[in-house]
Amino acid sequence: MLPNLRDIALALPGATMEMQGDHASFRVKKKVFAYYLKDHHGDGIISVCVKVLPGDNQRLIETDSVRFYLPAYIGPRGWVGYRLDVGEVDWGEVKELVAGSYQLTVNPRSARTRACRVETRLDARPSNPPTSKKSPR
Repeated sequence: MLPNLRDIALALPGATMEMQGDHASFRVKKKVFAYYLKDHHGDGIISVCVKVLPGDNQRLIETDSVRFYLPAYIGPRGWVGYRLDVGEVDWGEVKELVAGSYQLTVNPRSARTRACRVETRLDARPSNPPTSKKSPR
C-alpha cells in the first residue's frame, strides 16, 4: 500500500516523503499534505490522511463511513482518513484526494476559491430544471 501511495504523492511537483517508523509524511514546501498511518496509537487502521475543504471531511464520512473516518488530532483541523485496509482500494480516488490536499497546501486560497465557485454554481442550479419542449418549425 505504501509503495502505491508513495508513487502517487511523489509524482506531484516538489513533493518529498519522510518515514517515521511505520508511518510516512508527504510534504511540499516543508508542509505536510498527506500522512500514511499504520496502526496509529494502536487503532488497527491503515490509512492515508489528507486535508480537505471545510466540512468535506464530515460529508465524506457521512457518504461512506466504512472507508472514511475522522483521524485523531488532525481530523478536527480539516483532515479526513481514507482506509486502505477495508475492501478494494480505489487508487484513482486516493490520487484525487492526495492531489486535492496537495493543492490546498501549495495554494490554499486558490483551491478554496475554485471549490467555492463550483459549490456556488451547484447551489444555483434549480432542483428540478425545467424541461424544454422544442416547437416544430
